[in-house]
Amino acid sequence: MIDEAFHLTPLDVRRYDFGRALRGYNPARVDQFRDQVAEEMERLTRINQDLDSKARSFHEQLRAFRERDKALNDALVSAQQLRGEVREQAEREAQLIIREAQAEGERIIEGAKADVRRMEEVLDNLDRSRRTYLAQMRTLIARQLSEVEASDSQVIASTLRGAGSNSSGSNQE
Repeated sequence: MIDEAFHLTPLDVRRYDFGRALRGYNPARVDQFRDQVAEEMERLTRINQDLDSKARSFHEQLRAFRERDKALNDALVSAQQLRGEVREQAEREAQLIIREAQAEGERIIEGAKADVRRMEEVLDNLDRSRRTYLAQMRTLIARQLSEVEASDSQVIASTLRGAGSNSSGSNQE
């Protein structure tokens, strides 16, 4: 376990005095080792600060990614709801259009049927008028023909009479 209360800095290592003792350590080597430890601590401190900075950056990025993920999920849910609402609205509109088209079709068919009935009546009236006209024409033609025949008979009869009177008058002369 690391004692949290004990914090050693590179400067502390450089300034630490081991004291002098008889037959102690070689001061030059202790100073050299102390400098190496201080440099290593400085390097490790820089690395640690770098890693802390990166960790904060990564945590910030992670937070931003989580926020984006939440926003995307919310947008996806909203889009799905909207898609469902749009689909339902489109289906309602389609059903309404179909009903209107069917009603319009039925109205057109009824109008066409009424037109057909009127046309049939007109055709029946025209056919009756044609037959009446033809009957009247036949009657007129028959009357004219009988008048022509009667006139021809009179002409023939008067011609025969005139010829007979001419022949009897010629005989008298």
